[in-house]
Amino acid sequence: MLILLPPSEGKTAPAAGDPVDVSTLWLPELAPARRRVLNRLVALCRRSSARGIADSLATLGLSAGQRAEVTRNAGLAQAAAAPAAEIYTGVLYEALDLTGLDPAARAWTDARAVVFSGLWGVVRPGDRIPAYRCSVGVSLPAVGGLAAYWRKALGPALDRAAGEGPVLDLRSGTYAGMWAPAGPVAARTATVRVLHERTVDGVTRRSVVSHFNKATKGRVVRSLATSGAAPRTVDELIAALRDLGHTVEEAPAAADRPRRLDLVVTEV
Repeated sequence: MLILLPPSEGKTAPAAGDPVDVSTLWLPELAPARRRVLNRLVALCRRSSARGIADSLATLGLSAGQRAEVTRNAGLAQAAAAPAAEIYTGVLYEALDLTGLDPAARAWTDARAVVFSGLWGVVRPGDRIPAYRCSVGVSLPAVGGLAAYWRKALGPALDRAAGEGPVLDLRSGTYAGMWAPAGPVAARTATVRVLHERTVDGVTRRSVVSHFNKATKGRVVRSLATSGAAPRTVDELIAALRDLGHTVEEAPAAADRPRRLDLVVTEV
């Protein structure tokens, strides 16, 4: 089973630790692609002229007040690294609380969760990386748009990594564009939409949750991890989620497309 997660915009920089070694990250065959993006990002952010800094901020979609992010990117090759579980923060990761899981649940998550990244492509929670700022919407000099770059690099590797088990896709739209499960893998993939159900003037209404869907998705992964769930199919995954108290409904989907699950919550 694979669980596909987005990264978080917010990240915590480790106080100490050896620098990243891209050859040790999950799917080491991606090391050349990772080095290329890392080198181009560092080169972009090392420019010290006023024009160079302005260009770096614009390329990364940052404001003048976020210049420190550019400075941090410039030193990524030598920056302290730590497990990705300690680097990524934000709503989803606060709800998932990887560092607070017991050893069995943490091992379960480390073996199944995959975090998508504009810089690294994909990493496991236990992979050691530095804090960085580079979304997948960025277009780097000599690399181009990162979504298209990683889509080409990740396809064969993730098709193999998906194996024969289910894939739970919890990514946001931009990161979903880095890899689209196809063929037999698509048939074993489930995407999730979070719906908020509430009663207004005696009428039950549902609305799509935007920001707070991240917390719900984090809680879903945490509940699967703490239960040690081992679904072999999407049907078994749905059953496991329901057994854990989640309200799951399936929306119609084409036979050759990922299955679409609605996770209905009354609190966000």
